Amino acid sequence: MASMSRPTLLVLDAEPLPRLGRLTGRATIEHADASTLAARLPYADVLLVWDFASRAVRDAWPGGGPRPRWVHTASAGVDHLLCPELAASDTVVTNARGVFEEPIAEYVAALVLSMAKDLPHTLELQRRREWRHREGLRVAGSRACVVGSGPIGRAVARYLKVIGVHTALVGRVARAGVHGPADLDRLLARADWVIAAAPLTEATHGMFDARRFGVMQPSARFVNVGRGQLVVTEALVEALRKRWIAGAALDVFEREPLGPDDPLWEVPGLIVSPHMSGDTVGWRDQLGAQFVELYGLWEAGKPLPNVVDKQRGYVPGH
Repeated sequence: MASMSRPTLLVLDAEPLPRLGRLTGRATIEHADASTLAARLPYADVLLVWDFASRAVRDAWPGGGPRPRWVHTASAGVDHLLCPELAASDTVVTNARGVFEEPIAEYVAALVLSMAKDLPHTLELQRRREWRHREGLRVAGSRACVVGSGPIGRAVARYLKVIGVHTALVGRVARAGVHGPADLDRLLARADWVIAAAPLTEATHGMFDARRFGVMQPSARFVNVGRGQLVVTEALVEALRKRWIAGAALDVFEREPLGPDDPLWEVPGLIVSPHMSGDTVGWRDQLGAQFVELYGLWEAGKPLPNVVDKQRGYVPGH
């Protein structure tokens, strides 16, 4: 059984390890990887999913024995750990809401400006020492449809408005300032920029398919900073090759990392980045500090912020 004097904190490891020195004397800290997680889960009061790319929790959770009372993942998305057994349990699940929103919004704004001004082509021409005058696009006055009305989507909308983009936000349900799913196709049809920032749920899986890319304008550009599985990759590739849309940028993929021979590297009009939109200098330290603060609340029996609705698959908005 877990220690009666100090709670047992189990960390699903990834390098570099989190800095948890402030919990010395307050928790018995143990470590696990995918191969040992199932055996250690029954003895843990708290599970910190530091390896947020791992699906080990989904595999290990259905086993026998007690389960941690609280699970925290050092990520915004929770689809990698939610399984039916965890969703049905009394275990509280929290995420890293508050760490990644602003960096991701900055990244999206940078991509929009980069694509509007054709910076990738400019850099390629420079490498080739080729002088070729072109005309860029005006960003101010253009229209964006941001799909996902959580903290990341709202931050993206704020940043795009700063650079003059008229932005419509689409969420699970319509409410003040947010369009519902019924408006999505209409908004896609008039958008210059389509930004995917939704959580991965049954309703959003594969939502950007051939039909949705067909709805978009030929001049539209698509950006995905949500989850790779929001997009039917083959449909996006076809849309780019057939010029149904003008360009795209992906920071998340159905399978990561991309191998050196993956055909996505050479799709015309596609910018590929390695799942880095939210990662800025010191981000791991921020994640560790956030968890320590949450641990203090849990230790004191106080309500936790960032509690995930396990049926919906994300932290509900306020």
